[in-house]
Amino acid sequence: MGRAFEYRKAAKMARWSKMAVTFTRIGKEIVMAVKSGGPDPDTNTRLRIAIQNGKAANMPKENVERAIKKALGKDEKDFAEVLYEGFGPHGVAFLVETATDNTNRTVANVRSHFNKCGGALGNSGSVEFLFDHKAFFTIDIAGKNLEDLELELIDFGLEEIGTEEGESFIQVAFTDFGKMQQALDSMGIAILSAEKERVPMNTKDDLTPEQVAEVEKLIERLEEDEDVQAVYHNMG
Repeated sequence: MGRAFEYRKAAKMARWSKMAVTFTRIGKEIVMAVKSGGPDPDTNTRLRIAIQNGKAANMPKENVERAIKKALGKDEKDFAEVLYEGFGPHGVAFLVETATDNTNRTVANVRSHFNKCGGALGNSGSVEFLFDHKAFFTIDIAGKNLEDLELELIDFGLEEIGTEEGESFIQVAFTDFGKMQQALDSMGIAILSAEKERVPMNTKDDLTPEQVAEVEKLIERLEEDEDVQAVYHNMG
């Protein structure tokens, strides 16, 4: 199994450990999907995948329906998706994905988290180049041969395919996300969930346990922020 697969699994497990926070973030993704493409998951790919991700995270059906109804309300605010870059303590690189209805509040909060934990918010482009942007699909391949499927999907950007703990995964570059999603749909392969990950090209593995704890403090502060959708770093 490739390095990106292992990184994705670890990151997913860490995020899903706080289910209430996960539900809030998926709910926000559903709202953004509805606002950008309408409330019908059959014609709105982004919404369909957000709903599938909710199911994968055991998000109650009523939460999904409430998020869709909320998005259709006239008073619901629009969310801007903003990526922040910076360095945490001991030179660990961070990417912070946010979805916010008030960018002034969000940037102030994110900067505060970095400052209070011995890090610093950086300029655009200061960190992003240290990460590969990948997309991962969890799929149902019932009745299909994995090797045959691999050959069929190469032309659609497939980088890696495999099965782990009973789940089958596909990895592509994020730029091939839409192309792969359409290919899977056309082949009748069910997408159980779809996620994007920013995978560090190199990890910082020389930190002491005390230094790791300092970095984890910043991760925790960021992940507890309601405007933050995902936190990526290159600590090994």
